[in-house]
Amino acid sequence: MHPNIRVLIVDDHVMVRLGLRTMLDHFPAIEVVGEAGNVAEAIESTLRFLPDIVLLDVRLGAESGLAACREIQKLGRGIRVIVLTSYSDETTIFDAMAAGADGYLLKEIDGEALVQGIRDVVTGKAVLDPAVTRVLGRLDHPGGTSERGKLDLLSPRERSILALVAEGKTNKEIAAVLGLSDKTVKNYFSHTLDKLGLSRRSHAAAFYIRHQFS
Repeated sequence: MHPNIRVLIVDDHVMVRLGLRTMLDHFPAIEVVGEAGNVAEAIESTLRFLPDIVLLDVRLGAESGLAACREIQKLGRGIRVIVLTSYSDETTIFDAMAAGADGYLLKEIDGEALVQGIRDVVTGKAVLDPAVTRVLGRLDHPGGTSERGKLDLLSPRERSILALVAEGKTNKEIAAVLGLSDKTVKNYFSHTLDKLGLSRRSHAAAFYIRHQFS
């Protein structure tokens, strides 16, 4: 175990990387071990430096940073990925969570909050920017208060299907994963929506993701 939290910065803008490095250098126990500007560099640098945390933008020029996130998660080295981006739309948030991101923070965040997020993720917590939580909250229960306890109403099978929905999988894909028919998956998910008091697939995915990060 390294005494410092080792951080790799992945962003296609040199000035952003420089700004992040300069800011993080002011905090004790945080060590920036490398930088990368595209997917190939991100994966190569991750293997070379074996950081504790990868700070990753979702847009790396014409490439998707989430492709790097998926590859880093496949390494099985316990390396955690925090998406640090300016995008807060529901599609990007869902895609990041499905890619295995351990946190989702916006670039407007201040230094102390970013470092706290890094420390939290290193200890196994998942972090969401408050602005992202608000986006998911609006999708979660547009007309009322979210209730985490509603998850307890779901059967194990319904929860497993909901988790796969939150990963962006279709009913057909879920059926293949669980060895069920498409119709069975559809019926389970219909019951899940009823129990949660929701009517849309995106709202159910948002509900699950939000409470996984609460």
